[in-house]
Parts: sequence; C-alpha cells; structure tokens
Amino acid sequence: MVVFLGLVFMLLLSILELVRRRTLRVEYSWLWLGSCATIAVLILRYDLLIALTGLVGAVVPTSTLFFLCILYLALLCLHYSIRISRLTHQVKDLAQEVALLGARLEQALPASTDPKTDAGRAR
Repeated sequence: MVVFLGLVFMLLLSILELVRRRTLRVEYSWLWLGSCATIAVLILRYDLLIALTGLVGAVVPTSTLFFLCILYLALLCLHYSIRISRLTHQVKDLAQEVALLGARLEQALPASTDPKTDAGRAR
C-alpha cells in the first residue's frame, strides 16, 4: 500500500510540475488531479472499492478497477474529440476569414501593383 501511495504522490508532483512549467494547461490538470485523488482514496479505503464492486455487479474488485479505467479513458477520448471538433471549426472559420481579407486586399490595391511581383522584385 505504501509503494502505491508513493507512486500516486510522485504522479501528483509530476502533474503539478508540468503545470508549473506550463507544459500542461491548468484546465486539463484537473482531470489528472482528480484521477490521482480517486486512486489515493481507493488505495486508502479498500472497503469503498468492495462496495463499488457490489454496486457495479462485478465479482472481483480488479474487474471494477479495469471497468473504471476503461470508463475514464472513454470519457477522456470523448472530451478530446469534442475539443478537436471545436478547434477544427475554429481553424475553418479562420481560414475563411483570411481568404476574405485577402480578397478585400486584392480589390483595394490598384491593378498596376501586384503584391506577389513586388515582393519578388524586392529580393
């Protein structure tokens, strides 16, 4: 039990260090901090895992842990899929806006000056 609590504590410190270095954003750190807290509670209170096993209908507590891990990973994948979809829409909207601004710029410039040929002459 002490070894596993030590591993959870090291994971917790790693998450906090990643947030401090700005490698991991704070909004995503809550997912990992929550999972660390859940693991620590299940390590310290084995009776909760037994009760959860009875609630889920599993025979062995190990099956409940695997079920919870699979459920967590599925929810994590769903979260990132939603995030990727949102970012895809933002990239599409930004690309369209850049294209419209480029078209407006071409219309605003006189016909005699072509920005592509002017940039080529400057080099």
